[in-house]
Amino acid sequence: MSEVVEGRVGSKGELFPPKEIREKLGLKPHTKVLLHVADGKLIVEPIPSLEDLMSREPVVTITIEEFRKFREELSRQVEE
Repeated sequence: MSEVVEGRVGSKGELFPPKEIREKLGLKPHTKVLLHVADGKLIVEPIPSLEDLMSREPVVTITIEEFRKFREELSRQVEE
């Protein structure tokens, strides 16, 4: 189980997680996050920036020709 640390809620309802949590999640000023509640717990997930995504290894590789064929097939399916 992960370590539990204390944060606070501001007077306007803002959440203030401690620095150690922000660093673990890579939260910098103006980072967008997804928030959802599961089993009564708030889950915070950073949304990666385009720069972050571009610096990662690709999950899938595809040639331009494969992409064109795939797009043509999708277009045919939509037209049916």
